[in-house]
Amino acid sequence: MHSTAAPVLQPSDEVAAALADGTPIVALESTIISHGLPQPRNLEVAKELEEVVRTAGAVPATIAVLDGVARIGLNEAELVRIATEPGLRKLGQRDLPMASALKASGATTVSATSFLAARAGIRVFATGGLGGVHRGWTVEQDESADLDTLARTRITIVCAGVKSILDVPATLQRLETRGVSIAGYRTDTFPGFYLNTSGESIDWRIETPEDAAAIMRGQDAFGGPETALIVANPVPVDRQLDPGLHDRVLGEALAAADREGVTGQAITPFLLDYLVRGTDGASLEANLAAVRGNVALAAEIALAWAG
Repeated sequence: MHSTAAPVLQPSDEVAAALADGTPIVALESTIISHGLPQPRNLEVAKELEEVVRTAGAVPATIAVLDGVARIGLNEAELVRIATEPGLRKLGQRDLPMASALKASGATTVSATSFLAARAGIRVFATGGLGGVHRGWTVEQDESADLDTLARTRITIVCAGVKSILDVPATLQRLETRGVSIAGYRTDTFPGFYLNTSGESIDWRIETPEDAAAIMRGQDAFGGPETALIVANPVPVDRQLDPGLHDRVLGEALAAADREGVTGQAITPFLLDYLVRGTDGASLEANLAAVRGNVALAAEIALAWAG
């Protein structure tokens, strides 16, 4: 018989109170803070995104693992740790038991954040772009764990599509196979992360946060597999990365990764970093514009869901 050890999931006081009284909550991932943005910009953005949620009337729950405990909502000192501590691990869902047992600290990816948010009772999560099927997947079976987690986690995830460094058509096919619902927010095409559109069409379009909340109620009413709802929210055209520049630099980045033999978990940071340098930071600004829009929309959806 196992003993009743300390809880592996620990909501902050603010999040625990919000869960108890039904206040809307928006989950936020932490890899964007630890691995996605340079210091000190990362801490500024982390605080800014939390403020976007608060301004809308919801409670932000930035999620990370600190000393083996999954923290659902971080205080200022904990945010600083995620932004500045060297050697923080990048944790997917499968890494959580190891991190817990070995008292490790790490930032949570989309898969781990979705899983932990749902376990804590949080339904809405905002991020930049999802992981997906990598280019060249017919040769190397490289696919983000995000996809399988979304196929078995009842969460609504607001994102600007999947990272444009991926094979977008293959990712959409895989999501369809896994039964994950996708709704375009005021768009008929799947967003392209840095770009307003990937050019791939999607079947369902919604116009309001209330539409998203109604779909969430429908998911619960029908029952069935606990799948996610992806609300695909494009970066505005006037804030997107120049598509010609994007395609040219991405081509160079993919060639460089091939030359240097970069694979596995290292490929995404390599390509994103190459894009930031190759576009003189323009890709970072497009990424942040997308994330801000996603967080604001997620807060509206959380309010509509709580209502």
